[in-house]
Amino acid sequence: MSKLRILYVASEINPFLQTTQVADFVRKLPQAMQERGMEIRILVPRFGLINERKNRLHEVVRLSGINIAVGDEEKPLVIKVASIPNAKLQVYFIDNEDYFHRKSMFYDADENFHADNDERAIFFCKGVLETVRKLGWKPDIVHCNDWVTSMIPLYLKTTYKNDPVFKDAKSVFTVYNNYFSHKFEGDIAEKVKMLDIDDKMLEPLKSADFEGFIKLAAGFSDVVLTSGEEYSEDLGRVLGEIQDHEVKSIEEGENYLDEYFNLYNEIAG
Repeated sequence: MSKLRILYVASEINPFLQTTQVADFVRKLPQAMQERGMEIRILVPRFGLINERKNRLHEVVRLSGINIAVGDEEKPLVIKVASIPNAKLQVYFIDNEDYFHRKSMFYDADENFHADNDERAIFFCKGVLETVRKLGWKPDIVHCNDWVTSMIPLYLKTTYKNDPVFKDAKSVFTVYNNYFSHKFEGDIAEKVKMLDIDDKMLEPLKSADFEGFIKLAAGFSDVVLTSGEEYSEDLGRVLGEIQDHEVKSIEEGENYLDEYFNLYNEIAG
Protein backbone atom coordinates (compact mmCIF):
# COMPACT_ATOMS: atom_id res chain seq x y z
CA MET A 1 0.00 0.00 0.00
CA SER A 2 1.34 3.40 -0.97
CA LYS A 3 1.73 6.09 1.66
CA LEU A 4 1.93 8.94 -0.81
CA ARG A 5 0.39 12.26 0.13
CA ILE A 6 -1.85 13.70 -2.58
CA LEU A 7 -3.21 17.25 -2.52
CA TYR A 8 -6.25 17.71 -4.77
CA VAL A 9 -7.10 21.25 -5.84
CA ALA A 10 -10.22 21.85 -7.92
CA SER A 11 -12.99 24.24 -8.87
CA GLU A 12 -15.74 22.10 -7.30
CA ILE A 13 -16.53 18.78 -5.67
CA ASN A 14 -19.63 16.70 -5.01
CA PRO A 15 -21.76 16.78 -2.89
CA PHE A 16 -21.13 20.46 -2.11
CA LEU A 17 -21.38 21.76 -5.67
CA GLN A 18 -21.67 20.22 -9.12
CA THR A 19 -21.80 22.13 -12.39
CA THR A 20 -19.27 20.19 -14.51
CA GLN A 21 -17.47 16.86 -14.70
CA VAL A 22 -14.83 18.20 -12.31
CA ALA A 23 -17.13 17.73 -9.30
CA ASP A 24 -17.62 14.00 -9.87
CA PHE A 25 -13.99 13.35 -10.76
CA VAL A 26 -12.67 15.04 -7.61
CA ARG A 27 -15.23 13.16 -5.53
CA LYS A 28 -14.31 9.68 -6.79
CA LEU A 29 -10.55 9.86 -7.27
CA PRO A 30 -9.42 11.05 -3.81
CA GLN A 31 -11.54 8.44 -2.04
CA ALA A 32 -10.22 5.69 -4.31
CA MET A 33 -6.62 6.74 -3.60
CA GLN A 34 -7.32 6.93 0.13
CA GLU A 35 -8.70 3.40 0.01
CA ARG A 36 -5.41 2.37 -1.63
CA GLY A 37 -3.47 3.76 1.34
CA MET A 38 -2.68 7.29 0.24
CA GLU A 39 -3.10 10.33 2.48
CA ILE A 40 -5.42 12.95 0.99
CA ARG A 41 -6.22 16.65 1.31
CA ILE A 42 -8.77 18.49 -0.87
CA LEU A 43 -9.13 22.25 -1.40
CA VAL A 44 -11.82 24.06 -3.41
CA PRO A 45 -13.29 27.60 -3.51
CA ARG A 46 -16.24 28.32 -1.21
CA PHE A 47 -18.55 29.61 -3.93
CA GLY A 48 -21.76 31.30 -2.73
CA LEU A 49 -23.82 28.51 -4.26
CA ILE A 50 -22.64 26.21 -1.48
CA ASN A 51 -25.10 26.05 1.39
CA GLU A 52 -22.96 26.31 4.53
CA ARG A 53 -25.65 25.25 6.98
CA LYS A 54 -26.84 22.26 4.97
CA ASN A 55 -23.27 21.09 4.34
CA ARG A 56 -22.06 21.91 7.86
CA LEU A 57 -19.16 24.12 6.89
CA HIS A 58 -17.35 25.79 9.74
CA GLU A 59 -14.42 28.17 9.88
CA VAL A 60 -10.96 26.92 10.83
CA VAL A 61 -9.80 29.90 12.83
CA ARG A 62 -6.18 28.77 13.14
CA LEU A 63 -5.85 28.68 9.34
CA SER A 64 -7.74 31.91 8.64
CA GLY A 65 -6.63 35.48 9.13
CA ILE A 66 -3.82 36.05 6.64
CA ASN A 67 -4.08 38.45 3.71
CA ILE A 68 -3.52 37.38 0.10
CA ALA A 69 -2.14 39.89 -2.41
CA VAL A 70 -3.72 40.11 -5.86
CA GLY A 71 -1.88 42.90 -7.64
CA ASP A 72 -1.85 45.97 -5.42
CA GLU A 73 -4.72 44.77 -3.25
CA GLU A 74 -4.68 42.47 -0.27
CA LYS A 75 -7.76 40.55 0.74
CA PRO A 76 -8.38 38.43 3.87
CA LEU A 77 -8.32 34.65 3.52
CA VAL A 78 -10.95 32.64 5.38
CA ILE A 79 -10.70 28.84 5.57
CA LYS A 80 -13.69 26.61 6.17
CA VAL A 81 -13.94 22.85 6.39
CA ALA A 82 -16.58 20.15 6.02
CA SER A 83 -16.66 16.38 5.82
CA ILE A 84 -17.95 14.38 2.87
CA PRO A 85 -20.86 12.24 4.10
CA ASN A 86 -20.13 8.51 4.11
CA ALA A 87 -16.44 9.05 3.41
CA LYS A 88 -13.48 9.70 5.68
CA LEU A 89 -12.55 12.80 3.71
CA GLN A 90 -12.47 16.45 4.71
CA VAL A 91 -12.70 19.31 2.24
CA TYR A 92 -11.10 22.69 2.91
CA PHE A 93 -12.80 25.72 1.37
CA ILE A 94 -10.98 28.90 0.34
CA ASP A 95 -13.25 31.85 1.09
CA ASN A 96 -13.27 35.62 0.76
CA GLU A 97 -16.31 37.89 0.90
CA ASP A 98 -15.44 39.95 -2.20
CA TYR A 99 -14.61 37.00 -4.44
CA PHE A 100 -16.79 34.09 -3.38
CA HIS A 101 -20.00 35.23 -1.69
CA ARG A 102 -21.94 35.93 -4.90
CA LYS A 103 -24.52 33.25 -5.75
CA SER A 104 -22.70 32.01 -8.84
CA MET A 105 -19.47 30.36 -9.95
CA PHE A 106 -17.94 31.88 -13.06
CA TYR A 107 -21.03 33.23 -14.83
CA ASP A 108 -23.76 35.55 -13.54
CA ALA A 109 -27.50 34.97 -13.93
CA ASP A 110 -27.38 36.39 -17.47
CA GLU A 111 -24.54 34.03 -18.46
CA ASN A 112 -21.97 36.83 -18.43
CA PHE A 113 -18.48 35.73 -17.41
CA HIS A 114 -17.41 37.53 -14.22
CA ALA A 115 -14.81 40.14 -15.17
CA ASP A 116 -12.76 39.39 -12.02
CA ASN A 117 -12.56 35.61 -12.50
CA ASP A 118 -8.83 36.01 -13.11
CA GLU A 119 -8.41 37.62 -9.68
CA ARG A 120 -10.62 35.00 -8.06
CA ALA A 121 -8.42 32.25 -9.55
CA ILE A 122 -5.20 33.96 -8.45
CA PHE A 123 -6.53 34.47 -4.91
CA PHE A 124 -7.62 30.84 -4.81
CA CYS A 125 -4.25 29.47 -5.97
CA LYS A 126 -2.25 31.60 -3.56
CA GLY A 127 -4.70 30.82 -0.77
CA VAL A 128 -4.37 27.06 -1.35
CA LEU A 129 -0.60 27.11 -1.00
CA GLU A 130 -0.64 29.33 2.09
CA THR A 131 -3.27 27.11 3.71
CA VAL A 132 -1.27 23.94 3.12
CA ARG A 133 1.81 25.68 4.53
CA LYS A 134 -0.14 26.53 7.67
CA LEU A 135 -1.31 22.94 7.91
CA GLY A 136 2.37 21.88 7.77
CA TRP A 137 1.33 18.96 5.57
CA LYS A 138 3.89 17.99 2.89
CA PRO A 139 2.25 16.70 -0.33
CA ASP A 140 4.18 14.39 -2.65
CA ILE A 141 1.86 15.29 -5.52
CA VAL A 142 -0.36 18.31 -6.10
CA HIS A 143 -3.12 17.36 -8.55
CA CYS A 144 -4.64 20.54 -10.02
CA ASN A 145 -8.01 20.33 -11.76
CA ASP A 146 -9.48 22.89 -14.17
CA TRP A 147 -8.23 26.30 -15.32
CA VAL A 148 -8.87 28.00 -11.97
CA THR A 149 -5.88 26.09 -10.52
CA SER A 150 -3.51 27.11 -13.34
CA MET A 151 -1.09 29.21 -11.27
CA ILE A 152 -0.24 26.49 -8.76
CA PRO A 153 2.30 24.59 -10.93
CA LEU A 154 4.06 27.92 -11.61
CA TYR A 155 4.21 28.83 -7.92
CA LEU A 156 5.51 25.36 -6.97
CA LYS A 157 8.40 25.72 -9.42
CA THR A 158 9.25 29.28 -8.35
CA THR A 159 8.09 31.02 -5.18
CA TYR A 160 7.59 27.82 -3.16
CA LYS A 161 10.37 25.69 -4.66
CA ASN A 162 12.54 25.86 -1.51
CA ASP A 163 9.69 25.83 0.99
CA PRO A 164 10.04 22.79 3.28
CA VAL A 165 6.39 21.87 2.68
CA PHE A 166 6.55 21.96 -1.13
CA LYS A 167 10.17 21.51 -2.20
CA ASP A 168 9.72 17.83 -3.16
CA ALA A 169 6.19 18.10 -4.54
CA LYS A 170 5.38 17.16 -8.14
CA SER A 171 2.42 18.66 -9.97
CA VAL A 172 -0.26 17.10 -12.18
CA PHE A 173 -2.61 19.36 -14.14
CA THR A 174 -5.86 18.03 -15.62
CA VAL A 175 -7.56 20.05 -18.36
CA TYR A 176 -11.36 19.90 -18.66
CA ASN A 177 -13.72 20.90 -21.42
CA ASN A 178 -14.58 24.18 -19.68
CA TYR A 179 -13.36 26.55 -22.39
CA PHE A 180 -14.42 30.21 -22.19
CA SER A 181 -13.97 32.95 -24.80
CA HIS A 182 -13.70 35.89 -22.37
CA LYS A 183 -10.58 38.06 -22.51
CA PHE A 184 -9.54 39.65 -19.22
CA GLU A 185 -8.66 43.31 -18.89
CA GLY A 186 -5.74 44.76 -16.96
CA ASP A 187 -2.28 43.33 -16.38
CA ILE A 188 -2.83 39.73 -15.33
CA ALA A 189 0.91 39.08 -15.08
CA GLU A 190 1.29 41.75 -12.39
CA LYS A 191 -1.52 40.15 -10.37
CA VAL A 192 0.00 36.68 -10.69
CA LYS A 193 3.58 37.67 -9.83
CA MET A 194 5.26 36.47 -6.67
CA LEU A 195 8.88 35.92 -5.65
CA ASP A 196 11.22 34.37 -8.24
CA ILE A 197 8.79 34.92 -11.13
CA ASP A 198 9.94 36.97 -14.12
CA ASP A 199 8.09 38.34 -17.14
CA LYS A 200 9.32 35.59 -19.46
CA MET A 201 7.68 32.91 -17.33
CA LEU A 202 4.36 34.72 -17.68
CA GLU A 203 4.45 35.05 -21.49
CA PRO A 204 1.43 32.72 -21.96
CA LEU A 205 -0.74 35.13 -19.98
CA LYS A 206 -0.34 37.86 -22.61
CA SER A 207 -3.38 36.39 -24.37
CA ALA A 208 -5.40 37.12 -21.18
CA ASP A 209 -7.77 34.23 -21.80
CA PHE A 210 -8.46 30.54 -21.19
CA GLU A 211 -5.68 29.55 -23.56
CA GLY A 212 -3.14 31.57 -21.58
CA PHE A 213 -4.06 29.95 -18.27
CA ILE A 214 -3.88 26.43 -19.71
CA LYS A 215 -0.54 27.01 -21.42
CA LEU A 216 0.90 28.55 -18.25
CA ALA A 217 -0.13 25.52 -16.20
CA ALA A 218 1.12 23.07 -18.81
CA GLY A 219 4.50 24.77 -18.99
CA PHE A 220 5.20 24.29 -15.28
CA SER A 221 3.43 20.98 -14.54
CA ASP A 222 5.26 17.68 -14.29
CA VAL A 223 2.36 15.87 -16.00
CA VAL A 224 -0.50 17.24 -18.12
CA LEU A 225 -3.69 15.20 -18.49
CA THR A 226 -7.06 15.54 -20.12
CA SER A 227 -10.11 14.23 -18.33
CA GLY A 228 -10.89 11.73 -21.10
CA GLU A 229 -14.13 13.44 -22.14
CA GLU A 230 -14.74 14.69 -25.65
CA TYR A 231 -13.51 18.24 -25.91
CA SER A 232 -14.41 21.19 -28.07
CA GLU A 233 -12.57 22.28 -31.18
CA ASP A 234 -11.23 25.30 -29.29
CA LEU A 235 -9.85 23.19 -26.48
CA GLY A 236 -8.43 20.70 -28.97
CA ARG A 237 -6.50 23.51 -30.64
CA VAL A 238 -5.11 24.71 -27.29
CA LEU A 239 -4.01 21.19 -26.35
CA GLY A 240 -2.38 20.77 -29.75
CA GLU A 241 -0.27 23.88 -29.14
CA ILE A 242 1.15 22.69 -25.81
CA GLN A 243 4.83 22.12 -26.56
CA ASP A 244 6.48 21.26 -23.26
CA HIS A 245 4.66 18.02 -22.45
CA GLU A 246 2.91 15.15 -24.07
CA VAL A 247 -0.72 15.59 -23.05
CA LYS A 248 -1.91 12.25 -21.67
CA SER A 249 -5.46 11.03 -21.30
CA ILE A 250 -6.77 8.60 -18.72
CA GLU A 251 -10.28 7.69 -19.76
CA GLU A 252 -12.85 6.63 -17.20
CA GLY A 253 -13.10 2.89 -17.63
CA GLU A 254 -12.72 -0.36 -15.75
CA ASN A 255 -9.12 0.21 -14.63
CA TYR A 256 -8.78 3.99 -14.66
CA LEU A 257 -8.38 4.30 -10.87
CA ASP A 258 -5.51 1.83 -10.99
CA GLU A 259 -3.98 3.90 -13.78
CA TYR A 260 -4.01 6.98 -11.55
CA PHE A 261 -2.58 4.99 -8.65
CA ASN A 262 0.29 3.79 -10.85
CA LEU A 263 0.82 7.26 -12.33
CA TYR A 264 1.13 8.88 -8.91
CA ASN A 265 3.68 6.31 -7.77
CA GLU A 266 5.64 6.71 -10.99
CA ILE A 267 5.72 10.51 -10.69
CA ALA A 268 6.73 10.43 -7.03
CA GLY A 269 9.55 8.05 -7.92
